[in-house]
Amino acid sequence: MVRLNKIYTRTGDDGTTGLVSGDRRAKDDARIEAFGTVDEANCTIGMARLYTSGSELDAVLSRIQNDFFDLGADLATPHTDEKLEYEPLRIVAAQVDWLETQIDRLNADLEPLRSFVLPAGTALATHLHLARTIARRAERAMVTLAANETINPDALRYINRVSDFLFVAARHANAKGEGDVLWVPGKNR
Repeated sequence: MVRLNKIYTRTGDDGTTGLVSGDRRAKDDARIEAFGTVDEANCTIGMARLYTSGSELDAVLSRIQNDFFDLGADLATPHTDEKLEYEPLRIVAAQVDWLETQIDRLNADLEPLRSFVLPAGTALATHLHLARTIARRAERAMVTLAANETINPDALRYINRVSDFLFVAARHANAKGEGDVLWVPGKNR
């Protein structure tokens, strides 16, 4: 259980932060970068939710925000062959499967694309596109981490699906794709 009764601890004043295991890492460590970028993506989803109050999309985004904390906990707990005193919180395949269901559900209402979509349209769509790009950055950070340390493959699948979901949700927020702003190659030559 999480219990925060004091916000500052001064333990990070030396440029390190603690992992779930108790180990300390530099604040610019690849693992810290990965879960920090997941946190940033989570914040942008919260901004998008300013435009979804009470909707079905709001419930989906709320669940993703909660799952992002699971993802952060997963990334903050390095894999080890040692026996742990606790069961680490990990992203599981069912969370990826649920996202795929949400993508398919929203995408069913959309016409196939004829061009790339510019990150524009409604305020909600624009915020979702911003969240998508930050989720993609989180994915890149996780891939960088995975080059040197073991990470949960379901975590990588999950973050990849989140950005896919956010893309489809942004199109859906643009009048089910009717309000998409399409790229016109060479338009301004």
